[in-house]
Amino acid sequence: MNDASPAPGVTYADIEAAAGRLAGVAHRTPVVTSRQFDAMTGCTAFFKCENLQRMGAFKFRGAYNALSKLAEGERRAGVVAFSSGNHAQAVALAGSLLGIPTTIVMPSDAPAVKVAATRGYGAQVVLYERGGGESREAMAERIAREKGAKLIPPFDHPDVSAGQGTSARELIEDAGTLDYLFVPTGGAGLLSGCAVAATHLAPGIRVIGVEPEAGDDAARSFRDKKLQSVDNPKTIADGARTSSMGSVTFPLVLRHVSDIMTVSDAQLVEAMRFIWERMKLVVEPTGALGAAGVIKRAKELRGKRVGIILSGGNADLKAVAQLFAE
Repeated sequence: MNDASPAPGVTYADIEAAAGRLAGVAHRTPVVTSRQFDAMTGCTAFFKCENLQRMGAFKFRGAYNALSKLAEGERRAGVVAFSSGNHAQAVALAGSLLGIPTTIVMPSDAPAVKVAATRGYGAQVVLYERGGGESREAMAERIAREKGAKLIPPFDHPDVSAGQGTSARELIEDAGTLDYLFVPTGGAGLLSGCAVAATHLAPGIRVIGVEPEAGDDAARSFRDKKLQSVDNPKTIADGARTSSMGSVTFPLVLRHVSDIMTVSDAQLVEAMRFIWERMKLVVEPTGALGAAGVIKRAKELRGKRVGIILSGGNADLKAVAQLFAE
């Protein structure tokens, strides 16, 4: 485990409080096992099925936790978010449940299923072109200023991170203590929250972040202990196309995470195919990052109890069919 000088922005008490707000609202998603996966990797794996969460991904936890903490005046003014898909849907659904108007800035090439779902939850969607003059962050900040609304970022926010950490809390409560926890990683909202929860509940656990090779900014940042970035990485893991970790998530990762590794898109497809065909679970490419990491590191994990977060299931079926066919 590594230490970092900044005080942590999220504590286990924050995750406990988030769990209280989410009780009866978020699904307590199942933890499943696979004898075939265990035989293939040599470990005993426990999959936390956030692909079965409301709106199809763990993102609902953080979005609802953050929105539920807003004051009445802030709720009336509404919120603005920017996202390639799952955070967009999460904020839209949370806003619908809490009666908070939502505006979501999304890239024009976001999966059509995610854009449609975001609109279906009642959000106003504003599309932008990747690589255009105004970044999605700048556009979202401008819209928030114009509306007098609160900006809810996809990962770099303590309430978002605390909400995401409730998934690891439930996993360890249901599966028991773990030796390892593998977590999909983009901006590290999920990784940071899960790492805080896991290291509190299972001292000695090794928390491993897994990101796509093309978007290896978190792995480089972790190795260099200095925040690195990547520009619009080309990967099938659209939920991990973030440019860098943030000021909230990076210090938490340095403090609580043991390692960050990468997997190729081909390894992601291999993991997805196993989960779809053998476990009968729908996961999107980003959602399979943790499982792909376990397969890649199987030799190291023999005989260990390993947790895996399946982070989302909002798959573009046509795109997945093409990946499997290729």
